Amino acid sequence: MSGIKIWSFPTRVLYGVGAVDKIGSEATRLGSKRALIVTDKGVVKHGLVAPIVESLHAAGIETAIFDDVLGNPVEKNVHDGVAAFRAHNADLVIAVGGGSPLDVGKLIRLGVNHTRPLVDYDDNTGGDAFITANVPPMIAVPTTAGTGSEVGRSGVVTLDVNHRKTVIFSPYLMANAAILDPELTVTMPAHVTAATGFDALTHCLEAYVSKGEHPMADGIALEGLRLVAKHLERAVSHGDDLAARGGMLQASMMGAVAFQKGLGACHSLAHPLSSECGLHHGLANAYCLPAVVEFNGELAGERLAHVSTIFGGEPSAKGCADALRGLRARIGLPEGLRKAGVTLDKLDALADLAILDACHTSNPRACSRDELRKLYEASF
Repeated sequence: MSGIKIWSFPTRVLYGVGAVDKIGSEATRLGSKRALIVTDKGVVKHGLVAPIVESLHAAGIETAIFDDVLGNPVEKNVHDGVAAFRAHNADLVIAVGGGSPLDVGKLIRLGVNHTRPLVDYDDNTGGDAFITANVPPMIAVPTTAGTGSEVGRSGVVTLDVNHRKTVIFSPYLMANAAILDPELTVTMPAHVTAATGFDALTHCLEAYVSKGEHPMADGIALEGLRLVAKHLERAVSHGDDLAARGGMLQASMMGAVAFQKGLGACHSLAHPLSSECGLHHGLANAYCLPAVVEFNGELAGERLAHVSTIFGGEPSAKGCADALRGLRARIGLPEGLRKAGVTLDKLDALADLAILDACHTSNPRACSRDELRKLYEASF
């Protein structure tokens, strides 16, 4: 792997070992003089912010760091970040980390010049109509390979008013540039690599089988699945393998491009598991995806059979679910929500939230609230 590659789909992407060194020049290209780095304390602790600061300072750009982002972001993280942006008199957001800092970075951009309550921007209620192009620029730097948020157009945050994970979406929230450097992902522990990798897998799979016609998204989703099948186990077992790390970064990015077509019931199940039970989003997907695949077999059997062959399974929806369970076990993820501390008495409340989550509306098979509850049960 050598040389930095620049891709312009859907946004400007710099990919390759050493790409992080280009942040200073990218910030200069965007006209920045003062940058706010949005991240979390774990990313700072692992030393991943230091080379970014170094590159920015070499380019003459003053920096401040806002690292109060939670693993499952809440509204306060956004408001505090906006205050930090203004206190630094910043003109650029540089979001560094997993999906949480990247999402919060986008929503800080939104909050700088948009003054409505965040709930007004809920995509499920048409809130994108209130979002304009009046946002400061942003560079996204992923340190995990799961959400693909660096090329996405939305941020997810749990709101105060309803305690629900809420998607805030607009093309104006897409980063001006994304820096994909495999070296920034090698500090991920194996269990985080596994969970985030399953998130990328779920994005690609749910996009591929979602309702509607989008041949470009389908093609990207299939290639993302191929990359996951090729690289995820190696990235988990050999964290210093930059080819595997790079392959998963590509798959993660492609999943986020593909799911502009839509997602599915697995994400509607996973979001409440994060907001109510504190589960890592990728791990929540890993628990629920096999049951959702079996549920969708009746209406998406041909596509799920194709996915199954990518992962070495029998060409059927049941084969796909079994192949995913096998992969989940091989990369060390526990089986069943019970292992995560979720109890049966929580399922009614979780199902009430899952049916309100818009992701299931593009699931190939329609879901009722009771069917979503049964999918939680099947994931135990």
